Parts: sequence; C-alpha cells; structure tokens
Amino acid sequence: VVQANDTHTRKNREQTHCSTPNMASTREPYPAAGEHLTGTTIMAVEFSGGVVIGADSRTTTGSYIASRVTDKLTRVTDNVYCCRSGSAADTQAVADVVAYHLELHSVEVGQDPLVKTAANLFKTMCYDNRDQLSAGIICAGWDKRDGGQVFSIPLGGMCVRQPFAIGGSGSTYMYAYADSAFRENMTKEQCLKFVTDGVALAMARDGSSGGVIRLAVITADGVERQVVIGDDIPRFYEG
Repeated sequence: VVQANDTHTRKNREQTHCSTPNMASTREPYPAAGEHLTGTTIMAVEFSGGVVIGADSRTTTGSYIASRVTDKLTRVTDNVYCCRSGSAADTQAVADVVAYHLELHSVEVGQDPLVKTAANLFKTMCYDNRDQLSAGIICAGWDKRDGGQVFSIPLGGMCVRQPFAIGGSGSTYMYAYADSAFRENMTKEQCLKFVTDGVALAMARDGSSGGVIRLAVITADGVERQVVIGDDIPRFYEG
C-alpha cells in the first residue's frame, strides 16, 4: 500500500512539474513589453518677445507609467527648443541629430541658427524616415531675424508655422479650449497662463498625460524654465 501511494504521489508531482512551464510560457509579461512613449501633451505659443512652450511629464509603456518626471522640452540650440511626442527613443534620436547638424551649421555661418532652419531639419528627418519613426515635434524659439516662432511638425513630416501649436495624445482634449482662449498679441504672462491651463486640462482627461507641467520662455535674453507641481496645477471640473 505504501509503495502504491508513493507511486501515485510521484506521478502527481511529475504531472504538476510538467504542466508548470507550459502555464508560465503562455502567461503575458507584466508590464507589457513595448517601446516607451511620451504619450503626451505638448504646446507652444508665440508672443511679441518670444515663445512659451510647455508639456506634461508622463512617459508610458502601454498602460504602465514608466516615468512621472520626463523632460519633454529638449534643447536644440541656445535659442531653439523642441517639444517631443511619440516614441521616446525616436524623438530623442531625432533631436540629437538635429542638434548635431545645427552646431556644425552655426560654426559655418558664424552665428546662431534660425528657428526655421531647425524646423526644416526636423521636417526633413521626420519626412524622410516617416515609415520608421513615431515622432510628433513642435519646434519653437527666437532669432534676430523673425523673433519668436512656433513650427508644428506632426507625424509624417509636414512643417507649418502657427501662432500656437498643440500635439500629443492629450491635444485631443484641448482643441476647443485653445481655439476659444487664444488671442493675438498676448503678453508673456497671458501666454504662460494659456499654456498652463491647456496642459492641465489635457492632463485631467488623458490617461497618457500627467505628472508636472514643465514650461519654458524663450526670448532674446535666453531661456527661463519653470515647473508647476502639486496644488499649483490648475484644477477644473472633473465630474
């Protein structure tokens, strides 16, 4: 009887041991494997003395929040920045390549690159590699020739100058706000409020946007960075 019980127990163990790897092989990994996305809210607006740019700080991998404090406002030159949305790897690589070419260009011409030069480099990179890249860019900055400028380079590589531009997954929730709140010839303070409120509205509704609000003001005097955190982030109706 003892031998029979031992044999029966051994068979059960073997069956259990054999079935466990099969169950593990079919189980989905967590978090889900995938590329990091700056699925995102980005925004920029021109004013008489320069531009104001802003973005949230959330980076996601599927439904998993990979980072809460990402800086999506990336320096390209001292007077030109880009706001990144899409694949984090793609947008970082594109920004690095554009920054490299602009540095060489500035040495060749002996002055700071124009904002439109930077925007055209972004356009060329995104258009020529449109089938491989997931990159939505807003290029903004200030130069002596044209002052503050905002260029939108969405997926596919189109490039257009606009008085203000929005992008990323969160932009879906703020089109109506941007259209109604935008005014021509706004002051720096009005532009800061315009961008802060817009990004906050998108963060409240978009699951891929969140964290803090990063802002930058680019003028002839340089770049002024700000961060809006915690209770300072504007709150709106969320019912």
